[in-house]
Amino acid sequence: MKYLIVVDMQNDFIDGALGTKEALAIVPYVKSVIENFDGKVLFTRDTHLENYMETQEGKNLPVPHCIKGTEGWQIRAELDALRKTEAIDKVTFGSKDLVAVLGNEDDIESIEFIGLCTDICVISNVMLVKAFYPEIPLIVDAKACAGVTPQSHKNALEAMKVCQVTVINE
Repeated sequence: MKYLIVVDMQNDFIDGALGTKEALAIVPYVKSVIENFDGKVLFTRDTHLENYMETQEGKNLPVPHCIKGTEGWQIRAELDALRKTEAIDKVTFGSKDLVAVLGNEDDIESIEFIGLCTDICVISNVMLVKAFYPEIPLIVDAKACAGVTPQSHKNALEAMKVCQVTVINE
């Protein structure tokens, strides 16, 4: 089975509290990748509670975002319409539940990652999955990702390449 992991394509990261023009620009391409993917598509969803500002992340990034139940927490509507499985809510950069959802490595042909932000949640999930499945090919579609800044996006892609992740569409 081939998997596509759509990381945190949520309103707050696209054009909300932490949105960027680069994130907004990738939405149509992300939609196309999902529509044309031949395999199972999973979505992660950054999920914070009202006490976000009291958490370590909130103290280091004092911008409330992806508060559960808000519009900013929602996956972008045109992408969410393509979702066929429950989104994997995650309270930190890397999903603790993603490996359990992926299951037995013998059943996995490859895992591709797209989404936001390349330099925080995409790289965190890629490296987490790499630790559990070192022999499974991991792919990141650079054109379907955006970082906090264009430079940090590029830096994250370079870091993943060094860790033997295949980066396509640069």
